Amino acid sequence: MKDCGRILVVDHDDATRAAAVYVAVRLGYEVVAVENAELALERLADECPALAIVEVELPGPTSGLELLRELHGRFGEDVPVILVSAERKTPLDHVAGLMIGADDYVAKPFDRGELLARARRSLQRSHARSRNGHANATAARGDEPALSPRERQILALLADGKSQLEISTALVISPKTVATHIQHLLSKLGVHSRAQAVATAFRLGLVDPEVTGHALELVAIE
Repeated sequence: MKDCGRILVVDHDDATRAAAVYVAVRLGYEVVAVENAELALERLADECPALAIVEVELPGPTSGLELLRELHGRFGEDVPVILVSAERKTPLDHVAGLMIGADDYVAKPFDRGELLARARRSLQRSHARSRNGHANATAARGDEPALSPRERQILALLADGKSQLEISTALVISPKTVATHIQHLLSKLGVHSRAQAVATAFRLGLVDPEVTGHALELVAIE
């Protein structure tokens, strides 16, 4: 990944954008703050951001989710992106955002202190990956990530093609708790989607290879 310096803030709402800029300044970074994806990509040019805080419901032809994919395609998947949303705030929305590559997902309106803590955590994780190498490099050497028993249960259910709600029912835990475990799983495995997590689990032998056709199709697609 290229050397990264500024924090990118993309949000059409002036108040939310100002709050995110405040967070970036508190963290000691310069800021690129714009209201849509097209301006963001124009202002960045070939400069990799240290972190991007992106609104899901961006105006214009490019949504926040599409901008996330564009940033990862242009600069690499190690660029941390925090999605923020005023409309898509259910646990399923959070999980979907994490599965397509978001480092974190925050509902609006948010407290500036909370966003500050989440942004600092995302930057710390990014710096740790830069220092120690991406977790996928560890996986390629055959080292097994340190998963908790609960995380192993959830990974096995994901590999079996179960949805977040089905996992919640099977383990008798809340959907929000499932979402949190999935986020931890993606981070520990060094991946950005459920399909990548399942593929990595197969490669490392973390789940039983006797899985449903749905899971096999998921890996094949990935």
